[in-house]
This record gives sequence, structure tokens and C-alpha cells, in this order.
Amino acid sequence: MSKITAEHLARSAYVYIRQSTADQLMHNHESQRRQYGLVNRAKHLGWTDVEVIDDDLGRSGGGIARPGFERLLAAICEARVGAVLAIEASRLARNGRDWHTLIEFCGFVGTIIVDEDGIYDPRHPNDRLLLGMKGTMSELELSLFRQRSQEALKQKARRGALILGVAAGYVKVGRDRIEKNPDQRVQDALQLVFSKFAEFQSARQVQIWLRDEAIELPVKSRSGETRGIIWRLPAYNTVHNILTNPIYAIRPIAWWPAS
Repeated sequence: MSKITAEHLARSAYVYIRQSTADQLMHNHESQRRQYGLVNRAKHLGWTDVEVIDDDLGRSGGGIARPGFERLLAAICEARVGAVLAIEASRLARNGRDWHTLIEFCGFVGTIIVDEDGIYDPRHPNDRLLLGMKGTMSELELSLFRQRSQEALKQKARRGALILGVAAGYVKVGRDRIEKNPDQRVQDALQLVFSKFAEFQSARQVQIWLRDEAIELPVKSRSGETRGIIWRLPAYNTVHNILTNPIYAIRPIAWWPAS
């Protein structure tokens, strides 16, 4: 006996499309084509009214706001959805709360869930059990991915190859290498900070002297200026951060004046 009834076909079929990251959105076009292809499957199954929800392209399912998913839940609660289609049912939600909320709503109003593996009716105990297991496995998979990523970062950090940000005075070369900024003005300004600290023995006195002399220092920019830096009169924190950042003490490219 088919799980698709005339009641289901009288409502709309909703195709939910999502990719987790902007990188996938830009480069994994095959996944998009597969997901949009579910429109044809919905029509093949008998629906004439098919709506696509793709508001969540480039959004992770791990807990951040997903307006498309919220719109899908609202439509289900209004009993306008006969079926929800996705490439994989568990991709509809990647945390237990959202997944079980979706199953509960679908079961309450009689909406079925369709993926590439089959058709599930949350009102049937066996289907509900299978959907619950799919959601649990999906959540575990996400947790394992996160754990592996964190361990990879820790391992990279232990061997000194992890670069999360580059201090002013350095530029990133390739994926895992940094070099001194070739801008001579940048090098001279940082060298001046260390020379004056060797003279004054006080970060505060260095900062006061630089401001009195109207000498600007390079600081990291978040706005995409040339080579990622901007110039400004130094605050105390700017001078202190330069003097205490261990990156400037690394040999053989130390900024400290020779003793």
C-alpha cells in the first residue's frame, strides 16, 4: 500500500535545499543540481504544486539561524505541506531538537518525508523509529567532523604550523608560511618600537614618545587595505602588544636590536 494518499497530493510538495558552507555553494554545483532535481521527483510521484525552499544555501545546519527551515516548519504547521523532499532526510536538520521537532510536526498534520532512500510517514511507528535513527546518526556525524577538525588544528598547532592571523609586520605566504612584510616603512616602524623600548625600558614611555613625535604605527586592518594594515598614532595597547607578541622574537628574523 502506497504511503502517498490523495490527501498528501492535495497539498503542496516542498523541496528543501541546503548546503552547509559558502565554499560548497560556490564550488559544489553537482549537489545543487541533485537537490533541485527533486522537483522532478515530486512531480513524478504525483504532485502538481511543488515549492522550492533554498533560503538556507550556504548555511550550516549545526544550530545557526535558518530562515528557510523556519519557513518550512510554519508551512507544515499550517497543514499546507503534503511532503517534504530532501536528498537525505537527516540533512533537513543537524541537531536533535530541530530534527525531532520536524518529525513531531509532520506526524501531527500528516506530512510525509521523502529522500533518495525512501518515503517515510512519521505517523507509522517503524518509519518514526527509522527517522529518529537517521537524525541521531546525522548529529553524531556532525560531532565527529567537528572533533576531527579540532584535533587537526591542535596537531598543527603543536608542530608550530597553525596560522590563524598574521601580526602587523608579517605577510602570509602560501598556506603555512609567513615572512617579513617587504614594506620598508613597516619594518622601520616596528624596529623603532623595539629600539625605543631598549632605551626607555617602558612601553608607556615608548607610546608617549611616538605620539609626541607624531609617528604612526602599522596595525592589522579588517577592511582589506593594502597588505592588510593601516597606519595610526599608537595607543598603549598597540605598543604593548608589539612588545609582548612572541612572533617578533622568533629568530632569525627578530626585530629586537642586537645586544
